[in-house]
Amino acid sequence: MNRSDVDPRSVAVIGMACRLPGASAPDELWALLRDAVDATSETPPDRYDVDALYSPEPGRGRIAARRGGYVDGVAEFDAGFFGMSATEATELDPQQRLLLMTAWEALEDAGQNPDRLAGSRSGVFVGNTRADHLELALRRGPDSVTAAQLHNFRSLLPARLSHFFDLRGPSVVVDTACSSSLVAVHQAVQSLRSGETPLALAAGVNVPLRPDEGLVLSHAGAMARDGRCKFGDAGADGYSPSDAVAVVVLKRLTDALADGDRVRAVIRGSAVGNDGRTSDSVLNPSLQGQLDVLRWAYEDAGVDPADVDYVEAHGAGSPALDPLELRALGEVLGAGRPADRPLLVGSVKTNIGHAEAAGGLAGLIKTVLCLEHGQIPATLHLDTPHPGVDWDALPLTLPDKLQDLPVLGRPAVAGVGGQGSSALNAHVVLAQAGPRDLPPAAPEPDGTPHLLALSAHSADALRALTAAYARYLRPGGAGASYALRDICHSAAVRRRHHAHRLAVTGRTHEELAAALTGTPAAAPAADHPLTAAADRYAAGGDLDTATMSGAPGRCVPLPAYPWQTRRYRAGEARHEDRTPQDGPGAGDLADRVLREHARTGFDDTSTLTDIGIDSLAKLRIVVELAQRCGREIEPEELGGLRTVGELRQWTLTLEAAGR
Repeated sequence: MNRSDVDPRSVAVIGMACRLPGASAPDELWALLRDAVDATSETPPDRYDVDALYSPEPGRGRIAARRGGYVDGVAEFDAGFFGMSATEATELDPQQRLLLMTAWEALEDAGQNPDRLAGSRSGVFVGNTRADHLELALRRGPDSVTAAQLHNFRSLLPARLSHFFDLRGPSVVVDTACSSSLVAVHQAVQSLRSGETPLALAAGVNVPLRPDEGLVLSHAGAMARDGRCKFGDAGADGYSPSDAVAVVVLKRLTDALADGDRVRAVIRGSAVGNDGRTSDSVLNPSLQGQLDVLRWAYEDAGVDPADVDYVEAHGAGSPALDPLELRALGEVLGAGRPADRPLLVGSVKTNIGHAEAAGGLAGLIKTVLCLEHGQIPATLHLDTPHPGVDWDALPLTLPDKLQDLPVLGRPAVAGVGGQGSSALNAHVVLAQAGPRDLPPAAPEPDGTPHLLALSAHSADALRALTAAYARYLRPGGAGASYALRDICHSAAVRRRHHAHRLAVTGRTHEELAAALTGTPAAAPAADHPLTAAADRYAAGGDLDTATMSGAPGRCVPLPAYPWQTRRYRAGEARHEDRTPQDGPGAGDLADRVLREHARTGFDDTSTLTDIGIDSLAKLRIVVELAQRCGREIEPEELGGLRTVGELRQWTLTLEAAGR
């Protein structure tokens, strides 16, 4: 393949977001990696009773480790933002809930206004192997099985994103075990290259809620007894399972550059391949299978393997797999490599555990961060190099401290590897993005004022967003390094505009921050066009971007949406999304039921359809009212009711009859 053929086939990583142990965003992940933090912890009691299952001695029905990698707030969700009732949120798989919020954050990071994607042929590719929430619901017995569980089949993971964002391209679950999310990236790249999709979300999600797989892996000797992945170490004894939700937003590089997107890294190529019958068992790893995929990936990328600077390995800490993986990397990427430039190899699993189906994408996000910062973090838990690896012969090294990538007068190149127990191997080749060349943060030379437009789904969220922007704009904040025109342009053009709004004007970062906190230092005159534009926007009107600040700005990172989450967990007392209505009947049976099932606020004149009471919600209400009133209720009784007021009168009659 000629190198001139590669660039048009390259794919840009324009946005990413994650929920990982110890890190709720990529910036937090980098801090964790930079500081060599082990983010694994004791198994929380709301997962399973580890005291009842743990045993230091292997055996059936016992689990080998007390710890793993756990994401905080797995049950937390902003139901109102996504138009769900409390009941819907409680019944929905946490994997779907977390994936919705993480995908929104990734699109924000990419500067992609979801309204502009709606109706497009954009694709969604999600690596996943688990449906623990559904399995737990079904285990509660036949009487607990309801139609609501239709929403929790694994095929709904990508479909939920496609539906919410109105994306009409491919929407696919990928299950190849631990290589799933990297295969999802590969499929997204192929879809973009072929022209099938203009933009793709590639994701991985893994939230273990039950111990079953841990019991199986413990019995097979695949779980690390101390709950830590020790990649490349003589003491490697298996992996530590972990949570993860990770999403990247991908575009063809040519399109991303034409659209003015912020390119975080470039995918030069990728490959997937099965071991076939090159090992003695379908579950045993194959050296030949790994060699093949590595060679195919770098051929696809048009990259000489000897030019690769870093590889984020599968690196699970398996005593059998680690030596094979390191040998394969040494043979393919070591050939022709200068002796003074060994291949750097690492594994995020030593920091956060092995996120199984989402593990590859966690590694890819780490690798993008490494390329952006020009540094490679330490690989943890490496005390004694594995004796099964010929370290003297293989031109590679596992860093034991933070170190700089070599500066060679070209963009750094990195690979990300993933291997599944399905014998499916994947490898993605990345390169550093070009220089961003952003203008320095400074007032416009002529003192031109700018308009900053903010919005949120609720008043509380808008207050939180306003405070976040004030911190962002002040000295020392992340926004201080970006030009004011770029910040205001990005907020106006690359964010969705919600119902609750605020617009302020100012000539400097400090003036905008002061205006956000209610103490404007200076503002345009009342008859200035920006003043009228700000008033019009705050009242719900459209923004005239030509009026805002003259020439268009560039896409720069902005504060993330401030979720207003509540805890939704089956079997726990439900959280109410709204307060009882004022006036006669406040807090009566109708209010109590609707607060669990309505998707928006309501009053007596609201129609049931307008507040989201569909046929499934009506079925839930019938069951709930029958339990509360102690009598059989036919669905047809509710079917004839049209408004909240009519429902209220009917439930009052039910209550009176039951007294």
